[in-house]
Amino acid sequence: MRFLITAGPTREYFDTVRFLTNASSGKMGYACAGAALAAGHEVTLISGPVNLEKPTGAKLIKVVSSEEMAQAVFKEFSSCDCVIMTAAVCDYRPARKYSSKMTKSDGPLAIQMRRTTDILARLGKTKKNQLLIGFAVQDKSPHQNARRKLAEKNLDAVVLNHPKAFAADKSDFEILIPPANWLKLPGVTKKNLATRLIKLAAKLHQQQSG
Repeated sequence: MRFLITAGPTREYFDTVRFLTNASSGKMGYACAGAALAAGHEVTLISGPVNLEKPTGAKLIKVVSSEEMAQAVFKEFSSCDCVIMTAAVCDYRPARKYSSKMTKSDGPLAIQMRRTTDILARLGKTKKNQLLIGFAVQDKSPHQNARRKLAEKNLDAVVLNHPKAFAADKSDFEILIPPANWLKLPGVTKKNLATRLIKLAAKLHQQQSG
């Protein structure tokens, strides 16, 4: 199979040195890339800024912003069999980027924000035979919100995790593959979860191919 895997955070700059981001380490996506390569698959890894070594054998595409992530994914999508979207893409970006470093001033600072491209939603609308596996980081009404994400973005499976999983080597995860119920995986390593996801994708791909 040909896997397209995204990993890490994005950075949304509002001047030449400051940016908005999140705590994603990229470990989950890099673990998925490693597991897919170990199983003999082809891997394109699109990664935001992380401090991790490139998985040997993967095609690595480095990006910084959410828009760069989106364009790279859309470019590679047609040639893949499965997308595993582990990247924590910022949902908003500053409406304006200043051309130099902003200087301090008295009083509060207000920054107008705009929505970034919803990559998974776009893939869900345009996919043909590709599988889409997404992650839902939730700490409020987790199952309800993860199910909504799976349905609205036309995913084949969704992995539910908590913000505490960011940068951790192991955490509690749950996987939902319709029409089955949640598969609970308490205290598993990201490497173990990655192996499960690659096997799941191969199984779904085989079922789809008949």
